[in-house]
Amino acid sequence: MWLEILLTSVLGFAIYWFISRDKEETLPLEDGWWGPGTRPTGREDESIHPFKVETSDEEIHDLHQRIDKFRFTPPLEDSCFHYGFNSNYLKKVISYWRNEFDWKKQVEILNRYPHFKTKIEGLDIHFIHVKPPQLPAGRTPKPLLMVHGWPGSFYEFYKIIPLLTDPKNHGLSDEHVFEVICPSIPGYGFSEASSKKGFNSVATARIFYKLMLRLGFQEFYIQGGDWGALICTNMAQLVPSHVKGLHLNMALVLSNFSTLTLLLGRRFGRFLGYTERDVELLYPVKEKVFYSLMRESGYMHIQCTKPDTVGSALNDSPVGLAAYILEKFSTWTNTEFRYLEDGGLERKFSLDDLLTNVMLYWTTATIVSSQRFYKENLGQGWMTQKHERMKVYVPTGFSAFPSELMHTPEKWVRIKYPKLISYSYMARGGHFAAFEEPELLAQDIRKFLSVLEQQ
Repeated sequence: MWLEILLTSVLGFAIYWFISRDKEETLPLEDGWWGPGTRPTGREDESIHPFKVETSDEEIHDLHQRIDKFRFTPPLEDSCFHYGFNSNYLKKVISYWRNEFDWKKQVEILNRYPHFKTKIEGLDIHFIHVKPPQLPAGRTPKPLLMVHGWPGSFYEFYKIIPLLTDPKNHGLSDEHVFEVICPSIPGYGFSEASSKKGFNSVATARIFYKLMLRLGFQEFYIQGGDWGALICTNMAQLVPSHVKGLHLNMALVLSNFSTLTLLLGRRFGRFLGYTERDVELLYPVKEKVFYSLMRESGYMHIQCTKPDTVGSALNDSPVGLAAYILEKFSTWTNTEFRYLEDGGLERKFSLDDLLTNVMLYWTTATIVSSQRFYKENLGQGWMTQKHERMKVYVPTGFSAFPSELMHTPEKWVRIKYPKLISYSYMARGGHFAAFEEPELLAQDIRKFLSVLEQQ
């Protein structure tokens, strides 16, 4: 009798395990055409062409004329950045932009790295491709794709690239030397925008996978934050056998489990897998999660629903565009910066760097198409797409920067990414990690690679 009960129990457990175990699903790769009109019948041109960032006196003159016509609205007294970008400080930024900012010089800086374009699924895809200046004997560089988000650009990676491609000349060991590819998301900067509805992160991931194949890489590493984190996650879900490692500095991992544990974590955090640092970064939850997300997500609702309306205004006014974009580089870098008259912008960034990023939206007229990416990805609601419910079975590393919009505990990350092998609490930094703290992010990417290669 007891033997029968034991065998029945074992059989029942085996059946339960088989049914409930994680299935290593992959997203279907499929194909797409996002260019104007119908897809041509011939084979797509797969050639890769050098590209150079250019400007003109006419472009700069038009910008200055529009800046000169800016209509100033006085801020409320003592409002700092609580109402958005403080217009008193905006006057200083605009004065610098109009009278001191040298766009031609910044174009030269942009062209320090090699730029290219290639046609994929009907779209001109822009990317920079930086190879190591020197390699230790007998070594080959590790291909690393780095993907930006909104309202950023490929320019976010300019300061981290030399730390990855030329570590020895920047105070780091040459244990890991990378070959870095930074594409522009279609509809951002110099990458052509989709002419069709439905262009989302999965389509972007597929295009970037095709880009890596076109560059000759069958296996590669990928890294991203913001939309880049989602695009890289989708790449790992589409072609896990080609992704040797995935490193993120942001993760969209909200689930029923994380919501429930968030409510109970202050009292039962240790039993739910939270560390003391997790509790410190998440609580009081009303202020650090709910109120914070409410303050910082208004833009998202607009861009998820009717991006073209506000986009029309931003595409016509460089001052409005700068205020809209640069406000994110204030409070997304540190939410406490909203208490400062200047939003703390120049504590972490230079105006030259910030305005260069703005110019990549202004000169390409891509603010509208960049905002549409929100509607295509989130406009149907949360957890409505297959990839949102899928796990990622690729070795993963995660950098938890303390001033990110919302802290993501290791326990949460591991649910979505079961092969998480490296999780780091970063000493400082916020949402724009590569732009703000390139040294810290580079060190953590290298740490992840070291852990991965030891396995």
